[in-house]
Amino acid sequence: MIGTLDAKIPAGPLADKWTNHKFSMKLVNPSNKRKFDVIIVGTGLAGASAAASLGELGYKVKAFTYHDSPRRAHSIAAQGGINAAKNYQNDGDSIYRLFYDTIKGGDYRSREANVYRLAEVSLNIIDQAVAQGVPFGREYGGLLDNRSFGGAQVSRTFYARGQTGQQLLLGAYSALMRQVAAGSVEMHTNSEMLELVVEDGRAVGIVTRDLLSGAVEAHSAHAVVLATGGYGNVYYLSTNAMNCNVTAAWRAHRKGALFANPCYTQIHPTCIPASDEFQSKLTLMSESLRNDGRIWVPKSVDETRPGGDIPEAERDYYLERKYPAFGNLVPRDVASRNAKTLVDKGHGVGPLKNGVFLDFADAIAREGEATIKARYGNLFDMYERITGENPYKRPMRIYPATHYTMGGLWVDYELQSNLPGLFVTGEANFSDHGANRLGASALMQGLADGYFVLPYTIGNYLSGLLGDPVVPTDHDVFTSVVAEVNDQTQRWLDVRGTRSPDYFHRELGKIVWDHIGMERNQTGLEKAISEIPALRKEFENDVRVLGNADGLNTSLEKVGRIADFFELAETMARDALTRVESCGGHFRQESQTEEGEALRDDENFTHVASWEYTGPDSEPIRHEEALEFEFVELTQRSYK
Repeated sequence: MIGTLDAKIPAGPLADKWTNHKFSMKLVNPSNKRKFDVIIVGTGLAGASAAASLGELGYKVKAFTYHDSPRRAHSIAAQGGINAAKNYQNDGDSIYRLFYDTIKGGDYRSREANVYRLAEVSLNIIDQAVAQGVPFGREYGGLLDNRSFGGAQVSRTFYARGQTGQQLLLGAYSALMRQVAAGSVEMHTNSEMLELVVEDGRAVGIVTRDLLSGAVEAHSAHAVVLATGGYGNVYYLSTNAMNCNVTAAWRAHRKGALFANPCYTQIHPTCIPASDEFQSKLTLMSESLRNDGRIWVPKSVDETRPGGDIPEAERDYYLERKYPAFGNLVPRDVASRNAKTLVDKGHGVGPLKNGVFLDFADAIAREGEATIKARYGNLFDMYERITGENPYKRPMRIYPATHYTMGGLWVDYELQSNLPGLFVTGEANFSDHGANRLGASALMQGLADGYFVLPYTIGNYLSGLLGDPVVPTDHDVFTSVVAEVNDQTQRWLDVRGTRSPDYFHRELGKIVWDHIGMERNQTGLEKAISEIPALRKEFENDVRVLGNADGLNTSLEKVGRIADFFELAETMARDALTRVESCGGHFRQESQTEEGEALRDDENFTHVASWEYTGPDSEPIRHEEALEFEFVELTQRSYK
């Protein structure tokens, strides 16, 4: 049984917490860093930046990715920008304002100390990226440019056209490969983590499968860092790459790591609507488009005319109408929920009536097509390739889709889970965004954790292990886990059912989207808790995994990931059912204002819900970490 959760939040003034904590932590001197082995799983922005930083410091790092290169990480899909409170626009921004906007944007369900630190180190991230050669957009005079994103009334988002994630990843990748060449980082590509190894309650290594040869291998270290992204693919249809999964985090959860706020998932308002029921992935259009595009629907129900033929008087610019202070730049959860409401009422556009318009006609008339092309050209090109429609001539069609997950493994202020030796960074942890993430903050958190937080905090843990060798991989604790992995692999191969893994993933995704999606209610959540285990039993008895374990086998890869999604989905439903309030991306129909906005219950739910795994057929145990607000007053969120 897990005791009281200690978040290790430093005492003292908010602005001094991180500085004072860095001084109070124990250090590992340069010569001793060479005596420590660290495993990092995942080489996106959070993982690559951590591996590069720890390698530069002198630690011996093993980095693992299931891709053939770290450059393939899903971080490249982030398009619009990265936040930082540098106030280059002189429009009133500050570290405190970024902190406040993030706390408010997350609907007051995140830790003040973590969020302030994030805002504080955001300044350093931009300098780091510029030094690496990231080609941020610049103004005419050569200074770095900024644009606005949802949930803010200032321009604080640095960008590289619509390729910001890719360019930042190339910077981190360059730093990482420098350490690989120097010998401080050992890179393992095409290698998927299948189990966490724990001895005496401490993380001591991992077990992986080589996705090309099928070889199952054990790797030992003094500490393990998970930087494996989010679990949005539990919905099947999402903006995530098809290989994105929850397996590394969930296998750690099964070994004792708490999973926090799993029902906190984000629906992105600016995605290309699905074109048919057989689609396997949705495409994200950057939130940055909301700077110049105006969102609207026809006022009349079941309108059939093309968007350009509908006169102004017959258009409803509903975000501008309902939220005049923020307009089209309201946070993602607000924009998404309003789009769904209007589509459900029959105001949807497009062949399937499943979208709303994002219209650039006014911006093109005001600033010229060349200017809009310079800002968003690659995004417009991508939209036209997918839809066959020219967004310079016709309004884009958009609709919300699953995008980011605010839930994740529980970590304390030092990014360490409740399992000593297991650290979690980036989207894989729960720590910074509360019930909703503001746009352009994912890149900020991943790089903050990897470059500027973990390199300090991991030393505080490792200093206590000076002189201790790693647990050898021929130790029983490793060989038993390797045997577990091999046995489970054989069990999947032996089922020989009639349905593909993708079939069950699609069916699970329908349940999760219908009942744990943009809106939830008690009846639907109880139905999900009933339907998911039943479908899981069918999956376990009727899935068909083709091929064998001795080599490349994408069917085998999928079946294990989908098995983890089944268990995660049930925990998501329990988490959502228990949280009888609406906040951020978690909207309970039973809890809303007269205007249909999210209504929080601060008296009963100002806490983090962290779940303890008790077995595949047992109810998990819920633990609470109280959220204390010393510096921000809890108020009903308003963007009007």
